[in-house]
Amino acid sequence: MRIQDIIQGKKEWRAHVARVKRLPQDYQIVYKEIQKYFFKVGPVELTEGTGLLSGIVDLFEEGAALGKGVLDVTGSDVAAFCDELIKDSKTYADIYQDSVNQEVSKAMKKVTDKKKEKGG
Repeated sequence: MRIQDIIQGKKEWRAHVARVKRLPQDYQIVYKEIQKYFFKVGPVELTEGTGLLSGIVDLFEEGAALGKGVLDVTGSDVAAFCDELIKDSKTYADIYQDSVNQEVSKAMKKVTDKKKEKGG
């Protein structure tokens, strides 16, 4: 990663945080919970800039401008709202599951191959 990319990333993040801070208090609270949720669930695209989170801020800014409460925008089940947003995104859990399955597959193939060699 180039230093320019790191600096650009930090500038983008600061601008993003500034947008969040301009949201009404209820939106900020829900945004922070969504952010925590995503960091725990781990959608891969979170590491590729602020795209997903910026989209949420866009949605929240729109809702606030229309005078809606944050739960009118997300629904009362915020975790379900988050899951819906990332349902087609690859998560770190998915990647880990894939690697575990591949390792098991390799190990089982070795066992099977050894049995065949021994005439098993």
